[in-house]
Amino acid sequence: MEAGASNATEHPLVDISLGLDELAEASTEHALHEVLHAIRTHLGMEVAFISEFEAERRIFRFVDEEPAVPLLEVGGSGPLDESYCQRVVDGRLPEVIRDARQEPAALDLAATWEVPIGAHVSVPIRLRDGSVYGTMCCFARQPNATLNERDLVMMRVFADFVARQLEGQRKRKQRQKATEARIRHVLDHRRFHIVFQPMYDLADQHIAGYEALSRFVAEPIRSPDKWFEEAATVGLREELELAAIEMALEALPEIPDLVYLSLNASPATILTGRLAGLFRPYPLDRLMLEVTEHDVIDDYAGLFEALVEMRRQGLRLAIDDAGAGYASFRHILRLAPDVIKLDRSLTHGIDTRRDSRALAAALVGFTAETGSRLLAEGVETQAELEALRDIGVRKAQGYLLGRPGPLPA
Repeated sequence: MEAGASNATEHPLVDISLGLDELAEASTEHALHEVLHAIRTHLGMEVAFISEFEAERRIFRFVDEEPAVPLLEVGGSGPLDESYCQRVVDGRLPEVIRDARQEPAALDLAATWEVPIGAHVSVPIRLRDGSVYGTMCCFARQPNATLNERDLVMMRVFADFVARQLEGQRKRKQRQKATEARIRHVLDHRRFHIVFQPMYDLADQHIAGYEALSRFVAEPIRSPDKWFEEAATVGLREELELAAIEMALEALPEIPDLVYLSLNASPATILTGRLAGLFRPYPLDRLMLEVTEHDVIDDYAGLFEALVEMRRQGLRLAIDDAGAGYASFRHILRLAPDVIKLDRSLTHGIDTRRDSRALAAALVGFTAETGSRLLAEGVETQAELEALRDIGVRKAQGYLLGRPGPLPA
């Protein structure tokens, strides 16, 4: 487990594939397309769009058109000063134009004749600070004498809604940019280190392995799971996991030959195929890979295939957090791990909780049938340790047995 110790505050949160910002972004884009479609059909226009003014250019960010008249392309742009948009904002063109070819200020614009533009309604999109983001516009190739002040009022109301949505989108992008910069700084300057928590063989009374756990020294100060979660929101979780694994592997020569090193990796990182390259200089029979219960696995076949050759060469596979939820049992059945790690929520107070004892005992029976091994995490008291021994658990990890820290000399 990446949190790696008995302290409940370090327990990783559920990993979701679509974060809140991504959900909000999808919702914003859907809302803006709905607004454009509604205003275009209400006014009987052929095209509606939202433009952004950037570096003296007018850029189409959202477009809604009648299927038969594809005139604009999202991302397309042109000189700002040669657009209807700029001239509406600076007052050289009226916001409502019923017939562009009867509007003297529109006659010198190429779009009036090339598109051609007949009716046109455009309003500025103003942000809360007073700045102009761009415009929301509708047009048709034929004149429309029915356009009136009420239509303009409606456009302004919609433009105000659009402005609020775009401001939210801009803030999310700023947050994403800051997050990416923060994770990049951690990666580029290695603002983390590795600590090691022993895993004990209770039958033979010796250390069987060490779990490598990340600890971050960058701001803000927070638990490792938060760093990996944040990295996932900007597509850098795999990079961060691989960097941590690479650093942990450097310590393998310091670990006794009969003791293995356990490493945490998400399914997405395993599926990149890059672990084989990192592991190549090291004896695979001294490594164990832990997959947490909290990670969603959509491609069990691909994951199994990505590991099969390394496992053939001796790599152990562990499923973390067993018993914390249904997903862990699905992982166990589909991936046939060598080690099943009993979640700390079951270990805690197991000496007094009959339900936890019963489930742990069932897992002991399961491992006996399948040839895997059960390792209890989060052991904090002698009573818990004795209860685990009584039901047949032979490997354990937790603060009672050893806290995460440097490797012993």
